[in-house]
Amino acid sequence: MTHDARSALLHAALDAAERGWHVFPLRPSTKRPALHGEQSCPGTGPCTSGHRKWEQRATTDPDRIRATWSHGPFNVGIATGPSGLLVIDLDVPKDKDSSDAPDGAATFAALCERAGHAVPTTYRTRTASGGEHLYFTAPTGVRLANTAGTVGELVDTRAWGGYVVAAGSLTPAGRYEALCGPEAASLPGWLQSILRPAPRSPQGPSMALLGQSSRYADVALASEARNVAAAQLGARESTLFRAARALGRFVAWGDLPRHVVEQALQEAGEAAGLSASECRSTLRSALNWSITHNQTRRDAA
Repeated sequence: MTHDARSALLHAALDAAERGWHVFPLRPSTKRPALHGEQSCPGTGPCTSGHRKWEQRATTDPDRIRATWSHGPFNVGIATGPSGLLVIDLDVPKDKDSSDAPDGAATFAALCERAGHAVPTTYRTRTASGGEHLYFTAPTGVRLANTAGTVGELVDTRAWGGYVVAAGSLTPAGRYEALCGPEAASLPGWLQSILRPAPRSPQGPSMALLGQSSRYADVALASEARNVAAAQLGARESTLFRAARALGRFVAWGDLPRHVVEQALQEAGEAAGLSASECRSTLRSALNWSITHNQTRRDAA
């Protein structure tokens, strides 16, 4: 990679930091974090008191950014949670030959129309795959998490626990480019209502039963995630599907937020070797079915 290209990536990182967005390096020409993982943590430097993940190490400090990017032509990751961002990821169909399949942008536009709103004007980028990222300032006092398919088909979100690739980054599939909107607009209230889990009804089970159910749900989530992550070739997708079906009832009953189940099983599925899009598709259909068919708690009086 040329010196000019490396300088452009440094400029992209500094530009994001100037906006108040916390950045960290991605491996050259990829979307994967360049920082060490927990298994290989040396326990020194920023990790002296314990391993610090990319979300914790993302920074807006220009000196740290210059020092990091002096070591290589790193792509730029933006940690959405610390940056106070909610980014909507409008993806394109996996099968690009299927011209009749709507992409994420079309799905989102239809959603906005049904809600009686125009597609929000905000800072946006074009992804290397041809999709779009819409950046919004997250509301204060609300900790939003990643979602996969909650808003709509091929419409995901990145917030706490997630990151996006910044404009200026380059992959073999293409470059991430800024399109329009100099500033990130505030997240519209109607979108927040879709993304924020509804509070539990005060008319629900007693606190003792609720606590017992919640603990059981947490154990079930951990167990199903382990099963998915350990699934062998040929059984990975079916294991993920069964796990989502099993956990969907806890979402329907209010014991687990949907985004928590989605994130845990998404990570487990990818750890088992499934692609991100395969995980999203399987999770969406299995959870939707389970939630629809488990509206009444079976052990309720």
